Amino acid sequence: MDSSILDSLGVEIIGVMSPVSVCMLLVVLLVYTLSSATSSAASDTIRTAANLVYLESPSDSTTQKLEGALLNALVFIVLIAIVTFVLVLLYYYNFTNFLKNYMRFSAFFVLGTMGGSIFLSVIQHFSVPIDSITCFLLLFNFTVVGVLSVFSNGIPIFVRQAYMVVLGIIVAAWFTKLPEWTTWVLLVALAVYDLVAVLAPGGPLKLLVELASTRDEELPALVYEARPVVSRGPGTRGSGTRGSNLGLLVGGVSESGSVELQAVSQDNRNKSDEDVGNLANEEGETSPLVSNLRDRPTSSSGSSEYSVVNVRLNRGAQFGNGESEIVVDEEMSPLVDMLEFGGDREQTRGEIPEASMGTSRGIKLGLGDFVFYSVLVGRAAMYDLMTVYACYLAIISGLGCTLILLSVCHRALPALPISITLGVVFYFLTRLLMEPFVVGTSSNLMMF
Repeated sequence: MDSSILDSLGVEIIGVMSPVSVCMLLVVLLVYTLSSATSSAASDTIRTAANLVYLESPSDSTTQKLEGALLNALVFIVLIAIVTFVLVLLYYYNFTNFLKNYMRFSAFFVLGTMGGSIFLSVIQHFSVPIDSITCFLLLFNFTVVGVLSVFSNGIPIFVRQAYMVVLGIIVAAWFTKLPEWTTWVLLVALAVYDLVAVLAPGGPLKLLVELASTRDEELPALVYEARPVVSRGPGTRGSGTRGSNLGLLVGGVSESGSVELQAVSQDNRNKSDEDVGNLANEEGETSPLVSNLRDRPTSSSGSSEYSVVNVRLNRGAQFGNGESEIVVDEEMSPLVDMLEFGGDREQTRGEIPEASMGTSRGIKLGLGDFVFYSVLVGRAAMYDLMTVYACYLAIISGLGCTLILLSVCHRALPALPISITLGVVFYFLTRLLMEPFVVGTSSNLMMF
């Protein structure tokens, strides 16, 4: 039903935009809270990988700031590209355990040191009465539970999602300490790099996604996974359910497998219909944005038994680079008609849509997207709340546009370019045009 499609679409969009909004809100609150506690001069002297070449000074000219920011962004992008290619090589040669341990150490370092620094700043700002031993125990337990929640399988998905948001908040709060010019140039450079790395042939993120999809494994990266659950109405069968799965946003993987349709008798047709219908919905989690298996009424046949049909997907490459084919043993079976790959029966011997046999259960959004969305809004919060509202709406609109493109392309897409571009444009338009206009009209009692 169309109504169920719209309902599940809304659930999925909220499932992605809600954690992004929460991350941006908490970063803005941290910026407002800690900005008075730390001086701007102290924040400008912080040396990170994003300002290795040039350390911005208020006395520098505009040309010096722009040139230095461009050099910082170039060096940072080169470092990210080198590290990403190294990760791809390690994953290609099956150093999976090393990558997992590296990610565990990274999460422990972020939660323990960077998160601990923010935690101490909050305690000092609000004068919370707590001793050092209790503070250490709280921080240690928080860090250990966070690492276990992100990388263990027996943890509820809500706890894992919460810690992923916390990781994004901590990293974004540290990135907001970068100088202003370096921050804006770096955001634009990262949006361009994300576009090239995901979509360009030979891009590191594209190679990583293809390798993970070929091996039917999870991406060796910190990825936020939203798993929307759409309940079916009472009395619905597998043959009347429109179901699909979504997992293709910025490093999302659409997993595949081998499906075997066994010979069944005429008396067991209803049971076979329900079994094939269940292939499209794993654990009852559906998504309307990517096409999948859909049941439809089978053509009548006079025979009492169907032939054996083996359906296998050939996954040489992913996301439009490889071809998928069906291998049919003996003669065509009416059960094949229930796999709606495009309409015609002859199409089952040709290509199958990319996401038709996907088993991914939700949208997957890279942690870096959380971080840089929040960095943009946090930098806007240092100027005015009006720019915060404008940047937030621009980022959410860009994310919505990315989801629409995802529903059309059915492949991994970068989530930074559209949102970051709209956010930067709206920031400068609001700061240079809208804010002077509103302040001027209000101060002259022309607008209240």
